[in-house]
Amino acid sequence: MNVLVIGYGSIGKRHESILRLLGCFTEVVSRHKKNNGIFHENIHEALRNGNYDYLIIANETKDHEETLNYLVNQQNKKILVEKPIFSHLPQRELYFPNLYVGYNLRFHPVIQALHHQLLNEPVISVQAYVGQYLPSWRPGSDYTKSYSASVDKGGGVLRDLSHELDYLQFLFGEWNELTASGGKFSDLKIESDDHFSVLYRTSKVPLISVQVNYLDFITQRFVIVNTDKHTYKADLVNNTLKKNEQIQKFYVNRDDTYRAQHVAVLNGEREFLCTYEEGLRVVKMIEACEKASKEKVWLYNE
Repeated sequence: MNVLVIGYGSIGKRHESILRLLGCFTEVVSRHKKNNGIFHENIHEALRNGNYDYLIIANETKDHEETLNYLVNQQNKKILVEKPIFSHLPQRELYFPNLYVGYNLRFHPVIQALHHQLLNEPVISVQAYVGQYLPSWRPGSDYTKSYSASVDKGGGVLRDLSHELDYLQFLFGEWNELTASGGKFSDLKIESDDHFSVLYRTSKVPLISVQVNYLDFITQRFVIVNTDKHTYKADLVNNTLKKNEQIQKFYVNRDDTYRAQHVAVLNGEREFLCTYEEGLRVVKMIEACEKASKEKVWLYNE
């Protein structure tokens, strides 16, 4: 399996390393070369010299649309785009039947166990929370120069931590109406949003609340689900699923969810993969959250 990884920041390096361990032959498009391996300065050079079965788009979010437009003749190849798929909804409709978005938390065993538990239980309410202090995200790098800090590069907490918006829609359906409040509140030296709270409804769940932030000195990522019979707490930091007073512990290495995601793409196992259309729904929801926050209104998904 020949793989081209476009972008070689921290996430591009992770994808390339995992795919090599899976037995793939990898090449990279990046301005930053490493000591070994095959590097190309641009996509044109790579496509001229190589034939690839699987393409990974791991450059900055703001460049995803341009990159996909460049790959329009590669539509039948397997493609994985890092999340979110776009900074904003694309200017023109694209069609990639084998494209998926890198929402790897769908492959977290805690999320999958929760999904299984809820198959036959009507849900009353959901609360999701994720927070981590931005300067601690990438040790050894200046957070003020990261894409997270820049609106123009596609940063901001809603886009950075959009896993929650994805897995909640995966578990509980697409949003019907929502409101939100957010912005830049801390003294972090960034120009992007650092905190957002979202309240919305779906056809399956009458009330879902989400909080995402760059502020927590105690890293937290969890979701609480209430049904008529049970309360579930899925903790993605401690890798536990609590059902009332029963606790199930999972053992998860950092690369496990990425590896499972790649295996699913390579094998055509679509059950837990985020499709192109589902990735667009997340972008649409992000834009709705920003509009609702700015205008202080409820918005309806039409």
